[in-house]
Amino acid sequence: MCTGKCALCVGTSLYPLAVISVICNIMLFFPGWDVKYAQNGQITEEVKYMGGLIGGGIMVLIPAFHIHLTGKQGCCANRCGMFLSILFAAVGVAGALYSFVVAMMGLINGPYCKYLLVIWGTPFKERNESYLKDRGTWETCTEPKNVVEFNVGLFSTLLVTSAVQLVLCAVQMINGLFGCLCGTCKQEKGPL
Repeated sequence: MCTGKCALCVGTSLYPLAVISVICNIMLFFPGWDVKYAQNGQITEEVKYMGGLIGGGIMVLIPAFHIHLTGKQGCCANRCGMFLSILFAAVGVAGALYSFVVAMMGLINGPYCKYLLVIWGTPFKERNESYLKDRGTWETCTEPKNVVEFNVGLFSTLLVTSAVQLVLCAVQMINGLFGCLCGTCKQEKGPL
Protein backbone atom coordinates (compact mmCIF):
# COMPACT_ATOMS: atom_id res chain seq x y z
CA MET A 1 0.00 0.00 0.00
CA CYS A 2 1.39 3.40 -0.89
CA THR A 3 1.70 6.14 1.70
CA GLY A 4 -1.12 8.16 0.14
CA LYS A 5 -3.59 5.28 0.38
CA CYS A 6 -2.48 4.55 3.92
CA ALA A 7 -3.08 8.20 4.89
CA LEU A 8 -6.52 8.06 3.30
CA CYS A 9 -7.34 4.91 5.27
CA VAL A 10 -6.06 6.39 8.56
CA GLY A 11 -7.89 9.68 8.06
CA THR A 12 -11.15 7.95 7.20
CA SER A 13 -10.84 5.66 10.23
CA LEU A 14 -10.34 8.57 12.61
CA TYR A 15 -13.68 10.24 11.76
CA PRO A 16 -16.03 7.74 13.44
CA LEU A 17 -13.67 7.36 16.40
CA ALA A 18 -13.71 11.12 17.00
CA VAL A 19 -17.51 11.17 16.79
CA ILE A 20 -17.76 8.29 19.28
CA SER A 21 -15.46 10.15 21.68
CA VAL A 22 -17.54 13.32 21.49
CA ILE A 23 -20.82 11.46 21.97
CA CYS A 24 -19.48 9.50 24.97
CA ASN A 25 -18.20 12.67 26.62
CA ILE A 26 -21.50 14.50 26.11
CA MET A 27 -23.44 11.53 27.49
CA LEU A 28 -21.24 11.49 30.62
CA PHE A 29 -22.65 14.93 31.51
CA PHE A 30 -26.08 13.34 32.02
CA PRO A 31 -25.76 10.46 34.51
CA GLY A 32 -29.03 8.64 34.98
CA TRP A 33 -30.18 10.33 31.75
CA ASP A 34 -31.11 13.42 33.75
CA VAL A 35 -29.93 17.03 33.40
CA LYS A 36 -30.38 17.91 37.08
CA TYR A 37 -27.03 16.38 38.05
CA ALA A 38 -25.15 18.49 35.50
CA GLN A 39 -27.06 21.60 36.60
CA ASN A 40 -26.18 20.94 40.25
CA GLY A 41 -22.55 20.11 39.47
CA GLN A 42 -23.02 16.54 40.68
CA ILE A 43 -21.00 14.86 37.95
CA THR A 44 -17.74 12.96 37.98
CA GLU A 45 -14.72 15.28 38.04
CA GLU A 46 -13.07 13.63 35.03
CA VAL A 47 -16.12 14.41 32.90
CA LYS A 48 -15.42 18.12 33.40
CA TYR A 49 -11.94 17.67 31.86
CA MET A 50 -13.73 16.82 28.57
CA GLY A 51 -11.15 14.29 27.43
CA GLY A 52 -13.51 12.85 24.84
CA LEU A 53 -14.68 16.21 23.52
CA ILE A 54 -11.36 18.06 23.40
CA GLY A 55 -8.78 15.25 23.24
CA GLY A 56 -10.42 12.41 21.37
CA GLY A 57 -12.77 14.75 19.50
CA ILE A 58 -11.39 18.10 18.36
CA MET A 59 -7.69 17.27 18.68
CA VAL A 60 -8.18 14.14 16.56
CA LEU A 61 -10.81 15.44 14.14
CA ILE A 62 -8.70 18.34 12.85
CA PRO A 63 -5.71 16.08 12.07
CA ALA A 64 -8.11 13.54 10.53
CA PHE A 65 -9.20 16.16 7.97
CA HIS A 66 -5.63 16.95 6.98
CA ILE A 67 -4.51 13.32 6.94
CA HIS A 68 -7.53 12.40 4.82
CA LEU A 69 -6.83 15.23 2.37
CA THR A 70 -3.17 14.25 2.21
CA GLY A 71 -4.20 10.81 1.06
CA LYS A 72 -6.60 11.96 -1.64
CA GLN A 73 -5.15 11.50 -5.10
CA GLY A 74 -4.09 14.80 -6.61
CA CYS A 75 -4.73 16.77 -3.42
CA CYS A 76 -1.71 17.43 -1.21
CA ALA A 77 -0.26 14.05 -2.24
CA ASN A 78 3.28 15.33 -2.05
CA ARG A 79 6.23 15.32 0.31
CA CYS A 80 5.24 18.61 1.91
CA GLY A 81 1.73 17.30 2.57
CA MET A 82 3.17 14.15 4.12
CA PHE A 83 5.50 16.21 6.30
CA LEU A 84 2.55 18.26 7.53
CA SER A 85 0.61 15.07 8.17
CA ILE A 86 3.35 14.05 10.61
CA LEU A 87 2.79 17.25 12.59
CA PHE A 88 -0.99 16.90 12.50
CA ALA A 89 -0.74 13.24 13.51
CA ALA A 90 1.42 14.33 16.48
CA VAL A 91 -1.44 16.62 17.55
CA GLY A 92 -3.76 13.63 17.19
CA VAL A 93 -1.44 11.53 19.37
CA ALA A 94 -1.48 14.25 22.05
CA GLY A 95 -5.28 14.46 21.92
CA ALA A 96 -5.73 10.69 22.05
CA LEU A 97 -3.29 10.46 24.97
CA TYR A 98 -5.21 13.16 26.84
CA SER A 99 -8.49 11.34 26.27
CA PHE A 100 -6.89 8.03 27.29
CA VAL A 101 -5.51 9.40 30.58
CA VAL A 102 -8.77 11.16 31.50
CA ALA A 103 -10.79 8.00 30.76
CA MET A 104 -8.35 5.90 32.76
CA MET A 105 -8.60 8.25 35.74
CA GLY A 106 -12.41 8.25 35.42
CA LEU A 107 -12.37 4.46 35.67
CA ILE A 108 -9.86 4.36 38.52
CA ASN A 109 -11.56 7.02 40.69
CA GLY A 110 -15.11 5.93 40.02
CA PRO A 111 -18.26 8.00 39.71
CA TYR A 112 -19.44 10.98 41.72
CA CYS A 113 -22.60 9.79 43.42
CA LYS A 114 -24.78 9.84 46.51
CA TYR A 115 -23.80 7.20 49.06
CA LEU A 116 -24.63 6.46 52.69
CA LEU A 117 -28.02 8.02 51.91
CA VAL A 118 -26.87 11.66 52.27
CA ILE A 119 -23.23 12.09 51.24
CA TRP A 120 -22.22 13.14 47.71
CA GLY A 121 -18.71 12.21 46.61
CA THR A 122 -16.53 9.56 45.01
CA PRO A 123 -16.80 6.59 47.40
CA PHE A 124 -14.42 4.36 45.42
CA LYS A 125 -11.54 6.85 45.16
CA GLU A 126 -9.82 6.10 48.48
CA ARG A 127 -10.27 2.33 48.46
CA ASN A 128 -7.34 -0.08 48.41
CA GLU A 129 -9.11 -2.52 46.08
CA SER A 130 -10.64 -1.61 42.76
CA TYR A 131 -14.41 -1.36 42.65
CA LEU A 132 -14.23 -2.68 39.07
CA LYS A 133 -13.44 -6.19 40.32
CA ASP A 134 -16.35 -6.35 42.78
CA ARG A 135 -19.78 -5.60 41.31
CA GLY A 136 -21.32 -5.99 44.76
CA THR A 137 -19.80 -2.67 45.81
CA TRP A 138 -21.50 -0.86 42.94
CA GLU A 139 -24.67 -0.68 45.00
CA THR A 140 -22.86 1.77 47.28
CA CYS A 141 -23.99 4.51 44.90
CA THR A 142 -27.69 5.13 45.39
CA GLU A 143 -28.12 8.16 43.12
CA PRO A 144 -28.02 8.68 40.11
CA LYS A 145 -29.50 5.30 39.36
CA ASN A 146 -26.98 2.86 37.79
CA VAL A 147 -24.30 5.56 37.68
CA VAL A 148 -21.47 3.05 38.14
CA GLU A 149 -22.52 1.02 35.09
CA PHE A 150 -23.10 4.26 33.19
CA ASN A 151 -19.60 5.60 33.94
CA VAL A 152 -17.81 2.28 33.47
CA GLY A 153 -19.45 1.73 30.08
CA LEU A 154 -18.77 5.19 28.72
CA PHE A 155 -15.27 5.64 30.18
CA SER A 156 -14.34 2.15 28.90
CA THR A 157 -15.58 3.11 25.44
CA LEU A 158 -13.52 6.31 25.61
CA LEU A 159 -10.49 4.31 26.73
CA VAL A 160 -10.69 1.86 23.83
CA THR A 161 -11.52 4.57 21.29
CA SER A 162 -8.60 6.75 22.36
CA ALA A 163 -6.23 3.76 22.29
CA VAL A 164 -7.22 3.04 18.68
CA GLN A 165 -6.86 6.74 17.82
CA LEU A 166 -3.41 6.74 19.38
CA VAL A 167 -2.31 3.75 17.31
CA LEU A 168 -3.73 5.18 14.07
CA CYS A 169 -2.08 8.58 14.59
CA ALA A 170 1.24 6.90 15.45
CA VAL A 171 0.95 4.80 12.27
CA GLN A 172 0.32 7.98 10.30
CA MET A 173 3.43 9.60 11.79
CA ILE A 174 5.51 6.68 10.51
CA ASN A 175 3.62 6.62 7.20
CA GLY A 176 4.12 10.38 6.83
CA LEU A 177 7.85 9.97 7.44
CA PHE A 178 8.08 7.38 4.67
CA GLY A 179 5.97 9.55 2.40
CA CYS A 180 8.12 12.57 3.15
CA LEU A 181 11.41 10.77 2.56
CA CYS A 182 10.41 8.49 -0.31
CA GLY A 183 7.53 10.39 -1.87
CA THR A 184 3.98 9.23 -2.36
CA CYS A 185 3.05 6.87 -5.13
CA LYS A 186 0.72 8.13 -7.80
CA GLN A 187 -0.79 5.76 -10.25
CA GLU A 188 -0.60 6.89 -13.84
CA LYS A 189 -3.86 6.81 -15.73
CA GLY A 190 -3.78 4.99 -19.01
CA PRO A 191 -5.08 6.39 -22.28
CA LEU A 192 -8.82 6.92 -22.39
